[in-house]
Amino acid sequence: MADFWYRCTLAIVPRVVYVLIRVWFATCRVKVRGDGPLWQHVQTGKTGIAAFWHYSILFMFYHFRKFRSSAMVSASKDGEYIARLLILMGCVPVRGSSHRGGIKALKEMIEQLRQGHNGAIVADGSQGPARQAQAGCILMASKSGLPIFPLVWAARRVLIFNSWDRTAVPLPFSTIVVRYGEPLWVEPGIEAHQVEVLRLELEHRLNRQYEAAWHEVGRKAHDGGRPGAESISPLRSGPSLRDE
Repeated sequence: MADFWYRCTLAIVPRVVYVLIRVWFATCRVKVRGDGPLWQHVQTGKTGIAAFWHYSILFMFYHFRKFRSSAMVSASKDGEYIARLLILMGCVPVRGSSHRGGIKALKEMIEQLRQGHNGAIVADGSQGPARQAQAGCILMASKSGLPIFPLVWAARRVLIFNSWDRTAVPLPFSTIVVRYGEPLWVEPGIEAHQVEVLRLELEHRLNRQYEAAWHEVGRKAHDGGRPGAESISPLRSGPSLRDE
């Protein structure tokens, strides 16, 4: 019986959420900051990898609905709801996470990128810790040769859920500030210590944009702040890596 109800909700819930999201976010005004390097990249026919924090997942997938994209989604049963929602938005879901099927999913994502898709990846993974970058995005960029574009959003009027990442949804008729960080390039064949340096650099860039976005809308960090966030770029003292 439980399996029957699961199949029923899979058939209904993603469609209802899709319609609700389209109507809900269509009422909002969006202000974009720093997307020049992205558009310069896209307008030359190139693709890239968008990296964002888990709290922002619903609006980010809506924001990227016009791009030809593939996104890594948790292989869990709950992740199936997100996967079906992404399909409705025109995105190709790739199932897997750092906790389940991660290597296979990473290889599939790289193949999708090589076929001309943009990548969308939750930088802090499906289970966190929140706003701490994981290495998968760095490895994906190294293998594909594509740049990573750090991406965040903030709004003064938000609905915040009591989840591990404090998932946030902008309320209807809100003004949403979307901020793009400078693209982070990763050289092929990097070694383990370089992966860690770039992982911290991505985390630093995302949190720097995060703080700027929430400051612009007149709010502090939506999650109350997270101790230990990087304040100094690790690349300043790390090995020389290509960064454009």
